[in-house]
Amino acid sequence: MAIIEAEGLGIRFVRNRRRQLRLRELLIHRGGRTAAAGQFWPLRDVSFRVEPGETVGVVGRNGTGKSTLLRLIAGVLIPDEGRIRVNGDVAPLLELSAGFSNDLTGRENLYLVGGLHGLSTGYLRRHFDEIVSFAGEQIERSIDTSVRHYSSGMKVRLGFAVIAHLPHPVLLVDEVTAVGDAEFRAKCYATIERLLAEGRTLVLVSHNEKDLTRFCRRGLYLDAGRLTVDGTIDEALAAYASAAQR
Repeated sequence: MAIIEAEGLGIRFVRNRRRQLRLRELLIHRGGRTAAAGQFWPLRDVSFRVEPGETVGVVGRNGTGKSTLLRLIAGVLIPDEGRIRVNGDVAPLLELSAGFSNDLTGRENLYLVGGLHGLSTGYLRRHFDEIVSFAGEQIERSIDTSVRHYSSGMKVRLGFAVIAHLPHPVLLVDEVTAVGDAEFRAKCYATIERLLAEGRTLVLVSHNEKDLTRFCRRGLYLDAGRLTVDGTIDEALAAYASAAQR
């Protein structure tokens, strides 16, 4: 059984106002009305299957729906057309500081974010030292300090540390190279490789060809919100390079 299934997937946004549609409007749109002026489809008619243990890179120009696709897989966004089914829990390495409360300490946020992703308090207690150590010495020294005093980089490191310790079978990653400094990125790379060795499924969005060829065997190339190539990662990258030259 596929671990991720997308069938005729499409999502509609409002320009300059991302999906701020009221329930009444959503019901009208689902009833088949024509899209209002100012709306556009970042993804449409996208279908694919991912088997357990597959490593898939998603490539394309900026604004072609790559990050939107990850958010649909993660369940953060709801499609307007088609369906997306994920047969397993997801570890989303996307907006890594999302869910943090500036009024809470790093320790409290660790439990908060872990809980939001389905981890029990007991699990987090058992792995607390391991998670904080992974985040780095600066986090260890500041774990009982309010997160409002953390830099954006500190929040990202703590967020990655929590998500990287989720025992979920599906790993969603948006731009690995955007995470922290060189030393922390090396730690992130090693963690992803370890998780893949355990048989996790990976969907990676990146503009970095080295990252894509390092982690992925299969590639999806998105062009103007449509899936135009579903093949090896080299085939997807070749299509992307060809389009960039036009």
